[in-house]
Amino acid sequence: MAATLKTLYAEKIVPALREQFGYKNIMEVPLIEKVTINMGVGDAIQDSRFMDAAVAELTMITGQKAVSCTARKSISNFKLRQGQKIGCKVTLRGDRMYEFMERLFTTAIPRIPDFRGTSVKAFDKQFNYTLGLKEQGIFPEINMDEVGKPRGMNVTFTIKNARSADESRELLRLFGMPFRKN
Repeated sequence: MAATLKTLYAEKIVPALREQFGYKNIMEVPLIEKVTINMGVGDAIQDSRFMDAAVAELTMITGQKAVSCTARKSISNFKLRQGQKIGCKVTLRGDRMYEFMERLFTTAIPRIPDFRGTSVKAFDKQFNYTLGLKEQGIFPEINMDEVGKPRGMNVTFTIKNARSADESRELLRLFGMPFRKN
């Protein structure tokens, strides 16, 4: 499955981007370097079982073991202590990244109720794209009957060699990201 997006990039996306943006060298063409999935687990402050469940769910979704993230500093208003586990994340590269992207674009995103397309403005200063998902139930690997609480997550596409948001947007569009029509 992952090989299809990888070959699509090499055979169709690279020539299309070279023609559209006038790259002289193949090394100038933008590429997706990694995909990072973050899940905040604020409930883990009261009960560590929520963290274990979130790590297990993220591991099922991505096919790679999730790691816990800890608080950098204490915040008394949130009853948060430095070093306390408050989230989990996974960084995908290579074949696992392409496999996850294919499942996200073809299976998960179409299962979002009342979906009208992803935002075209979610690019940062380095032209990376972050997609916010409201719940993990859109992935077929997750059985919502077994999930204690729906959790949101951020999916960040780190794009290398992009010189503008237009280049990053076009790369993701060619991969199959369903951007909102303006």
